[in-house]
Amino acid sequence: MSEKTIEIAEVNPVELFGVNDDKLKRLRSEFPKLKLISRGRMIKAIGEEEQIRVFEDKLQLIIQYILKYKQLNEGNLDRLLSKDTQPIQEQMTQKDEILVHGSNGIIVKARTVNQRRLVNVMGKNDLVFALGPAGTGKTYTAVALAARALKNKEVRKIILTRPAVEAGENLGFLPGDLKEKLDPYLQPLYDALNDMFPVEKLKDYLENGVVQIAPLAFMRGRTLDHAFVILDEAQNATTSQFKMFLTRMGRNAKFCITGDASQIDLPKNQPSGLIQAVKILSNTKGIDFVHFDSKDVIRHELVKKIIEAYSMSTKNEEIKKQ
Repeated sequence: MSEKTIEIAEVNPVELFGVNDDKLKRLRSEFPKLKLISRGRMIKAIGEEEQIRVFEDKLQLIIQYILKYKQLNEGNLDRLLSKDTQPIQEQMTQKDEILVHGSNGIIVKARTVNQRRLVNVMGKNDLVFALGPAGTGKTYTAVALAARALKNKEVRKIILTRPAVEAGENLGFLPGDLKEKLDPYLQPLYDALNDMFPVEKLKDYLENGVVQIAPLAFMRGRTLDHAFVILDEAQNATTSQFKMFLTRMGRNAKFCITGDASQIDLPKNQPSGLIQAVKILSNTKGIDFVHFDSKDVIRHELVKKIIEAYSMSTKNEEIKKQ
């Protein structure tokens, strides 16, 4: 039996161990054979020498992560404690690239492993699918990449589109003109753009068609050249809409498709074009896929737990049906 006292000098112990020691409890569950005692800026590990060595290595990795990113959420703690830490270690050693200097001093960067992967694969491919649950920053990162491409004059315009499937046949009953009827379904895209561009600049871009936001149905018949195009909420596009959209790609265009196959709002007898497209295009050269998961959630910590709970419930239901 060995013991070692490790001093925590570089970071705030609350950030490392969590409020009410919730992160320390996670460490203890990962190392059940060790007795871990924390006091102030010290932690004592009691147990087998090899286990203490592994624990100290993990602890130092976690401290380095906090020093670099100034935060530690549950998802990244899980990644740091996993057996395969290579992806997150590679992220830590890479230059912390700024995507956009946004409005009001906002600095937009990739904040998770899969956000960074989206940045990388978007630079190598003209068509990328970003797939996964809500709150993982799929759309926000895609809009930041589009804003960067426009600012760097890599494209001439940004086109953001999403199906207005929630409107359905009730669209005519909503107040206002067509734009006012559709804007609520496109608001998340406006919100992201407001972080990327000053208000007056964005207004000018919208008025001059440099930035265009429109329902998916409005894409029919167009050829999208020299544009960064984002199809958001793609799980709500029908098969015919999806094929229509993909065939709009023109010269020097970048297409990014974001969607969450667990949140399909189409009628039950209407298959999702996203699911079919992923199957059909999975082995097509020049197309890449980035799969986000609950560990990428950057909203409230509860969002991750909610996603995992619903995912587990769905799996249990599928098992019952077998």
